[in-house]
Amino acid sequence: MRRMEKVTGRTDDMMIIRGVNVFPTQIEEIILAEPGLAPYFQCVLTQPGNMLELTVLAESTKTLGDADRVELEKRIGKRIKDNIGTTAKIEVRAPGGIERSVGKARRIVDTRKSPFPT
Repeated sequence: MRRMEKVTGRTDDMMIIRGVNVFPTQIEEIILAEPGLAPYFQCVLTQPGNMLELTVLAESTKTLGDADRVELEKRIGKRIKDNIGTTAKIEVRAPGGIERSVGKARRIVDTRKSPFPT
């Protein structure tokens, strides 16, 4: 019988943003509590410098004006900061603005460059 070595690396979707453990379910909880947002969202990870940045793409249930969208983005950003403890950029998109998947929802989009060449 062959034995398998211990699996290395993370097996869940936890992200570490500026030293804070963030789970997509925490973001989902905040998105679902907001009445103007649909249950579709994505967490986009970028690393423009040394620090990792999180951008949350959320989808509104109806088309919003610029002032309403900016107010909603600020409110969601404040709730994420208060509940999770990290800052995140928020982008509220029009209905249908978040990619749909047939199988498991793609909640995390990692745009960082890998330190290992392929």
